[in-house]
Amino acid sequence: MTPTLSQRFRDYLEERRIHRNRLVTKDGHCNIEFGNVRYSNHFAYLLDLWTTILEFRWSVVLSLFTASFLFSWFIFGLIWFWIARDNGDLWWQNPPVDHNPCVISVVGLTTAFLFSFTSQMTIGYSIRVITPVCPGAIIVLVIQTLIATLVKSFWCGVVIAKMALPKKRAKTINFSKMAVICPRNDALCLQIRVANLRKSLLVGSQIYGKLLRTTVTPEGDTIIMDQISIDFMVDAGKDNLFFICPLTLYHEIDKTSPFFEMAVNTLQQQEFELVVFLDGTDEYTNFSCQVRTSYIPGEIMWGYEFLPIISHSKEGTYSVDFSEFSKVMPVTTPHCADCFNNEKAHYYDPRDGTDNPVFEASEIPNQEEQTSVNFRTVRKKS
Repeated sequence: MTPTLSQRFRDYLEERRIHRNRLVTKDGHCNIEFGNVRYSNHFAYLLDLWTTILEFRWSVVLSLFTASFLFSWFIFGLIWFWIARDNGDLWWQNPPVDHNPCVISVVGLTTAFLFSFTSQMTIGYSIRVITPVCPGAIIVLVIQTLIATLVKSFWCGVVIAKMALPKKRAKTINFSKMAVICPRNDALCLQIRVANLRKSLLVGSQIYGKLLRTTVTPEGDTIIMDQISIDFMVDAGKDNLFFICPLTLYHEIDKTSPFFEMAVNTLQQQEFELVVFLDGTDEYTNFSCQVRTSYIPGEIMWGYEFLPIISHSKEGTYSVDFSEFSKVMPVTTPHCADCFNNEKAHYYDPRDGTDNPVFEASEIPNQEEQTSVNFRTVRKKS
């Protein structure tokens, strides 16, 4: 059934609320603001001008780029106008026929600006040419040329550095939209899929996670955004990943894991944010980059596993089907980590609901492009 306009509007508001409340967005941006920063600390941004400009958006950089050239042209235009005025070169000063100007054809503010622009952008002159009559004008021309070289070099470096920022490389690293919890290697694991869309490797890749949640200490202190380390690994380990094809990262839910106390019916009631980090160095540019994403309880599916997406053809080539990248399928999974070692729960079929009489299975259509199985707690009638 096609959703109504009001339903789509409510979904849109819900997505906005989730986006606003999470610390790290799905594309890795940090949703945080700094308030009540002392004005004296703002001077530190000017001292580190290079980093400050690189952090600006392209629109701001291009605006500053344009403004810097226009400002320098105008300032030196005023200086050339003052030199011409001091020498009596301006038209309203009625210079005599045998008058020797400092700059030929600079007779007003407009022509002074044009000469400033021409001097700063090129050494080829047309009808406006400096003469050896005014030594001060020659000194100004040398100063303007040096400043113009510095301005061009600075903005050339900014544009190249901004185009080569490591975060651009992070755009070609994709995480699955959903995380899943299911058995793997005789353990209950939280799994995430990640893919490198380029054939160039990330050398020395490392994967790790942080669980952010509000906790209360035994002393009664409330810690907002308390960070708990989450170890992820692949079958070959967690360091120096061979990241040439999509990998399934998994975190084993044992007694040391913060997910150990959660169950299928309590997971969605939790308030936490799982931030996943992938660090690596691009083998072509030798730039280090970090890719981030986050998962909230509504983006973790219990009792599902990722569909296989890598195949091997008869010709000996490997193929990756990215259309199945984030798709999952139901799999037999215990309803909690504590009962995973229970033999009866270990072979629990979520579609039959035979493990625990207070759980039953219900079909939920069209959830993230698949038909999935959802669990809910019910009261047995006496």
